[in-house]
Amino acid sequence: MPEHKEHLQPEISIGMIGHVDHGKSTLVQALTGKFPDTHSEEIKRGITIRLGYADSVFVKTKDGYSTELQAKKENKKYEVLRKVSFIDAPGHETLMATMLSGAAIMDAALLLVSANEHCPQPQTREHLMALELIGISDIIIVQNKIDLVEKEDAVKNYKQIKDFVKGTIAEKAPIVPVSAQHNVNIDFLIETIQKTFKTPKRDLEKEPIMLIARSFDINKPGAVPETLKGGILGGALKQGKLKIGEEIEIVPGIKLDEKSDYKPVRTKIAAIMSGSEQFKEIAPGGSLGILTELDPAFVKSDNLAGNLAGLPGKLPKVHRRLRLKPKLIKRVVGVKEEVEVIPITHGELLMINVNSAVTLGQVVDTSKHLISLNLRLPVVASKSDRFAISRRVGARWHLIGIGELVE
Repeated sequence: MPEHKEHLQPEISIGMIGHVDHGKSTLVQALTGKFPDTHSEEIKRGITIRLGYADSVFVKTKDGYSTELQAKKENKKYEVLRKVSFIDAPGHETLMATMLSGAAIMDAALLLVSANEHCPQPQTREHLMALELIGISDIIIVQNKIDLVEKEDAVKNYKQIKDFVKGTIAEKAPIVPVSAQHNVNIDFLIETIQKTFKTPKRDLEKEPIMLIARSFDINKPGAVPETLKGGILGGALKQGKLKIGEEIEIVPGIKLDEKSDYKPVRTKIAAIMSGSEQFKEIAPGGSLGILTELDPAFVKSDNLAGNLAGLPGKLPKVHRRLRLKPKLIKRVVGVKEEVEVIPITHGELLMINVNSAVTLGQVVDTSKHLISLNLRLPVVASKSDRFAISRRVGARWHLIGIGELVE
C-alpha cells in the first residue's frame, strides 16, 4: 500500500451549500469521516450554526475513486490524488450572513438538493444567487436523499433541478444523485469533483492575507497560567504563505472597551494546523488553524472573526465608511412571494459582507449611482473584493446585490 504523503496540504476549498436539512453535514461526514457540527447548540438543534471544516484525502483504487480513510478501512491499495478541504455553511434562512462569510473562502461549491422535496427551496435559490454574485462558478449539484424516494420521483426532482438552474451560473453543472446517509454514489461524486474542480493556481509571492472566520480559546476551565496556550485563529489563506515564528498583524483588531476605537493586534505564529496535521509553512487551498501568543481572552467566542491577518503593515486598508457602486438583482431571493428589489434609499440600514466580515451600514449618500455608508463595525478590504449587500425584508436579511469599492 502506498504511503500517505505526510503533511499533505489541502489544495482546494469546497463549500457545502443549500437549504436547511438537505444533508450537507451528513455528506461532509461521508466524504471525510468527520461530522462538522461539533458545537453543542448545533448538536441540540440539529442544524449548522457556525462554519464547519473537515478535510479529506481523495485516492484511486482498482475499483475506482474513494477516500484514503475508506481505502484503509477496506484494506485496498491506492494512489493518493489530492487533499481537499470542505466548508459546511449553514442553510437556515436566519444564518445567511454566516453562509456569505463562508463563500468568501470557497474555491468551488457543492449545491445540495434534497430529492424528497420540491426544487427549488427558498435558500437553495438564495445560495445559488450568492455564488453567482460572489463569482464562484465551479459548481456540482448533489441530489441527496435518493434513498427516500421512488425512481419516478427522483427523475421528477431531477427535472425540477434542471429547470431551476436553466439560465443560471449552474446551468451546465453536473448533477450527481447520492445518499449521504447510506454512502451511495459517494465514489461517483468524488470522481466528479476530481474531474470538475481543478486546483486553482496560487500566487505564493503575494503578501499573505488570512481571512479569519473563527477564533477561540482551547484552554480548559481552571487551567493554571503555566499551562495556558495562546488563542487560536481559524480560517483560510486568501493569498501568499505563512510560516511558524512570523510576526503577524490582525486588523481591524480589538476594542478594549466601549469608548475606545479598534486597535490592530500583533502576535507571533506558534503553530500551524490543517486538519489534524501540523505544518511549518502553509499556502492557500484549505482551512487552517493558527496557534498564536495572544491572550486567550482576546479570541474567545469568535471575537476576532471577520478580521484579516498578515504581515505587519502589509494588509489592505481599514474602512469605517464605504463608497460602493451597487449592482442590484431584480427580485429578492429566499422568499416565497415575489418581491421586487427597489433602489437603495438614503438612511437605509444594509448588511454588508466582505471577505469573512459582516457589518451593518447606514446609507448617507445615494448620488451619482453610488452609495456611501457609515459602518457600525469597520472592515478591511481592497478594490478587488466583492461586497455582498443584503436588505431587511420582513423578519430577516435577504441578499439584494453586490457592490464594488470606489475610492
